[in-house]
Amino acid sequence: MKNLYACVLFALGLISCNQQNYADADAKSFAELIDTANVVLLDVRTPSEFAEGHIAGAINIDQASDDFIDKVKANIPIDKHLAVYCKAGVRSARSSKRLADQGYECTNLLGGIISWKESGRPVIVGNYEVDTFTSSSGKTLKFYALMHSCIRIQYDSLEIEIDPVAQLGNRVVDYSAMPQADYIFVTHEHGDHYDAASIEKLSKDSTQLITNQRCADMYGSGIAMNNGDKLQLANYFAVEAVPAYNTTESREMFHPKGRDNGYILTIDSVRIYIAGDTEDIPEMESIKNIDIAFLPCNQPYTMTPKQLVNAAKIIKPKVLFPYHYGQTNVSEIPSLLQSENIDVRIRHYE
Repeated sequence: MKNLYACVLFALGLISCNQQNYADADAKSFAELIDTANVVLLDVRTPSEFAEGHIAGAINIDQASDDFIDKVKANIPIDKHLAVYCKAGVRSARSSKRLADQGYECTNLLGGIISWKESGRPVIVGNYEVDTFTSSSGKTLKFYALMHSCIRIQYDSLEIEIDPVAQLGNRVVDYSAMPQADYIFVTHEHGDHYDAASIEKLSKDSTQLITNQRCADMYGSGIAMNNGDKLQLANYFAVEAVPAYNTTESREMFHPKGRDNGYILTIDSVRIYIAGDTEDIPEMESIKNIDIAFLPCNQPYTMTPKQLVNAAKIIKPKVLFPYHYGQTNVSEIPSLLQSENIDVRIRHYE
């Protein structure tokens, strides 16, 4: 087994040239390693750090605890390869050496979870993958992959919810465990986008609900925006409603032209395109300078993978999240856009 893992580590470029008794890996090689069999992912930070965000599948054992080695031995068989990380790579390097002294094969993540996030890989907060960006003013912008079309955005202390829906089939989002929203955006009336109970649960006295006209009528309140409308919500926050509709013959009834909204949010100069339910429509030609785009991909209601790729080539976002994809296979989209210099991130937006 040790010879097998030596081969794997050599192939991934993880074997160190010095005499240390563990290997080092950058974020890319570390991600490849933890996808192989017989590897256990070990987070050696404190429990509070772990709760703030961790790599999916990690076991948390604090390296500072007096019984650290005993806990690892009690929970992880000696024949498992340990992929070890901390915040910046210092504690995990020290832990990897200690564990290697006990007979474990170990690989340390260089730069820790900081380098992991900087490489565009998500962390888990609660049950959700989270991507973190930094605005031009140095403030943090977080995107939570909740479910399907449901997105939670945090900017500094601001809470923004997109199409909040509590349940789809056997999938559930517990909005009661989240802060109430400062802004709620709803693209259209379908049950996987509009859920009056979730809107009510997330609302406080100061919450602003922004919808299309149909949803404002159904809910009985809210700011109704038509395609083309623009609204300045705060000195650092603006929104534009853009078209979202079907064009393929026999699909037009799903999302007729002029009824539903997509939204372009500009938060502290970061431009975010939430496409809503749409195909690759001609109006996308005028959508420019997008930093982060969410494009839907489930036929027959929205786009096919081919249409999504075409839409991405038109819009040219810096970062692309395919979402709302149900059972559609989106795994080939990154390779289809490889030449476009678009950072495609597949998250759990089934």
